[in-house]
Amino acid sequence: MGPFGETATAGCASIFLVGHGDSRMRSLVLVLGAGIFAIVPGYAQDAASGEKIFTQCKACHQIGENAKNAIGPVLNGLFGRKAGMIEGFSYSPANKNSGITWDEATFREYIKDPKAKIPGTKMAFPGLKDPKQIDDIVAYLKQFDATGKKAGIVPAGRKLAKME
Repeated sequence: MGPFGETATAGCASIFLVGHGDSRMRSLVLVLGAGIFAIVPGYAQDAASGEKIFTQCKACHQIGENAKNAIGPVLNGLFGRKAGMIEGFSYSPANKNSGITWDEATFREYIKDPKAKIPGTKMAFPGLKDPKQIDDIVAYLKQFDATGKKAGIVPAGRKLAKME
């Protein structure tokens, strides 16, 4: 847990302990608030901020429904995918043979310093060093399924289709 979560949890717990009176609702809200802060990492993920950060990646990568391989492979459905497996992209042998299946932890390590994580990769990007930027880019990338659709996101004014 990051320093913010610990501080917030301690603060909420202190308010609960200091609080007085018969206000059960206030006590419940404070206890729930403490529980929420206890499970939230130090930085909240922000997909909108991640989209802005992704502009650095757009020179080489595409994402979304009309994405195509470019200098780098399409990043749709990245998490859960094996490295070096996008059809039609010419990966380095290092990437193809890395044995990596992309998950958050692996991606976070990779995006900090791609050449350190996969020596011999063709990716020239020096890496993101700011943990908040990494959180945000993860949130942005996680939105896209393998087809490039934003998974679970309904555009304003539209209703979810019924599953049968």
